[in-house]
Amino acid sequence: MQRAEVADDPLGRESPLRVRVALDSERVVGDIDRRLFGGFVEHMGRGVYGGIYAPGHPSADERGFRRDVIDLVRELGVTTVRYPGGNFVSGFHWEDSVGPRELRPTRLNLAWHSSETNEVGIHEFAEWLSEVDAELMLAVNLGTRGTREAIEFLEYVNISAPTRLSQWRSENGRAEPFGVKMWCLGNEMDGPWQLGQRTPEDYGILAAQTAKAMRQVDPDLELVACGSSHAAMPTFGEWEKVVLTHTYDDVDYLSCHAYYEPEPDDRASFLGSAVNMDRFIDAVVATADHVKAVRGSSKTIAVSFDEWNVWYSSRLPEQLPRAADDWPLAPPLSEEDYTVTDGVVVGDLLMSLLRHADRVRSASLAQIVNVIAPIAAPDNGPAWRKATFHPFALTARHARGRSLDVVIDTPGHHTAVHGDTPFVSVAATHDPGRGGAVFLVNRHESAAAEVTVELSGALAVLVVAEAVTLHDPDLDAQNSAVFPDRVSPRPNRSVRQQPGALSVQLPPVSWTMVRLVDAEADEG
Repeated sequence: MQRAEVADDPLGRESPLRVRVALDSERVVGDIDRRLFGGFVEHMGRGVYGGIYAPGHPSADERGFRRDVIDLVRELGVTTVRYPGGNFVSGFHWEDSVGPRELRPTRLNLAWHSSETNEVGIHEFAEWLSEVDAELMLAVNLGTRGTREAIEFLEYVNISAPTRLSQWRSENGRAEPFGVKMWCLGNEMDGPWQLGQRTPEDYGILAAQTAKAMRQVDPDLELVACGSSHAAMPTFGEWEKVVLTHTYDDVDYLSCHAYYEPEPDDRASFLGSAVNMDRFIDAVVATADHVKAVRGSSKTIAVSFDEWNVWYSSRLPEQLPRAADDWPLAPPLSEEDYTVTDGVVVGDLLMSLLRHADRVRSASLAQIVNVIAPIAAPDNGPAWRKATFHPFALTARHARGRSLDVVIDTPGHHTAVHGDTPFVSVAATHDPGRGGAVFLVNRHESAAAEVTVELSGALAVLVVAEAVTLHDPDLDAQNSAVFPDRVSPRPNRSVRQQPGALSVQLPPVSWTMVRLVDAEADEG
C-alpha cells in the first residue's frame, strides 16, 4: 500500500509549535557504544519456537532457522542479544540445552506456564546469532541455582583448556570457546513473580560471591548486577544502594528494565514515556555515584538497560495457560499489534538512551520476534515489520560516533503520569569524518511543530542527505500481514537548510530522522 510523502506544510489541527534547538559538535555527552542497539530473546511464547526456529516453515533452512526472520533481524541492526531470559532464566538448567537433541529433556517453563523442549539451546542460538551478525550476552540462573552452576556454565562456554566441561562442549560440536564477554547475574531478583526472589541484601551477597568466582574463571568478563525491575518497585533506590554496596568492586553494570503502555484515555502521558526513562536513568546513576562516593572508589558503574519496550502487559494474564495439566509448547503470548503511536514512543525511548550514552553502555530491546517484538513471524506466511521496527532500525544504522548535548526551547504541557512534559524531544549524534543525525519526536496529539536547528562546529558544514518521518493521521494505524507497510517512514520534504541551520516541520505524533553528511561524500 503506497503512502503519501510528508507534505511541505504538514497540517496540524492547531497553530504549529515553535521550537528552537542548538547543536554543537563540541558539546558531547559521550561516545555511543554499539551495544546500545542490542536485543533480547527469551524462551517465551513464540519468540524462539515459531519465531527464530520453525523447521516446517517454507523459509526454514536445513537447521530449522527461518531465513525471512534472519533477513529482517539483520535489517533491524541488533548488535548484541541477551539470552535466554528474562524470567525464564531463573528456572533454566543450562545442561539441558546442550548435547544431542534427542537426549535433551523436556522441562516445565514455570515463568510462562508452558513446556520447554530444549530443542534450541546455547549452540543453536549461537549459530543463529552468527547469521544475524550479533554478539551473545548470557544470563546465569541465580533464582533456583547459584554460584557453582554459574561458573560451570562459564567454563563450558568460555574455557579452551582441556577440562571435562570444555571437552563436553567440543563433543557437542564446538571446539572453540564461544567467547562470551557480557554476563547478567540473574534477572529481576526483586520481583515477586521471579523464581527465587531475594531481598537486596541476600541478592547482593550472592551476586558478589558469584561475580568473584566467575572472575577467577575469566577475569576479563563484563558483569551486570540486577537493578530494580522497574522504577515503580517499592524498593527502588534502596535496592540499587544495597546491591551495589555489596557488588561495587565486582561488577561493571547495573541493569534497568522498563516497559510502557498507555492508560485508558491518556495518550498524552504515554507519548511522554521517555520523560520517565530519562528520570529513571538519572536516579540510578545518582544512586550508583552515591555508593561510589561513600566507598571512595575511582570506578564508575555503567548502566545496562537490558529490557525496554512498549508492552501491553496488562493483557498478558488472560493469555497465559492456567490449568495445572496444561503446559503447551510455544503458546502465543504478547504478540502486540503495534500502532504508529507505539512506534513513535519506541523511537523516543531509544532517543533517551542516546541522550545518556555516557552512562548507558548497553541496552536490549525486549524482544525481537513475535513476543513484544518489532518483527511478526506468522506460522502460515512470511515475516513482516511492525510499526516499532522502523525507528529502531534507522537509529541503529545512523546513530554513530558521539551523542551530543541538546539545548532545546520547546513548549510543553502537564501530563497526568509524568507531570511537566516537553512537546518536542530531540537527540543528536556526530561521527567525525562521516556525518551526523538528528532525531526528533513531536508528542503533541494535534499540532505540528516547526523546528529550527542551529548547527555549530563541525556540524555547520554538513548538508542534509535524507529526512524521513514516521507518522499517520490515524494514530492507531498499524501494519498487518495484508498491509505490512501501512505504517512506515516516508520522506519529509519540509526540510530547509541555510548556513549553520536547518528547519523541519514535524506532524503531530511523529518520529523524524534528519541525516547529515559531508557535502562531498554521502556514505548512504
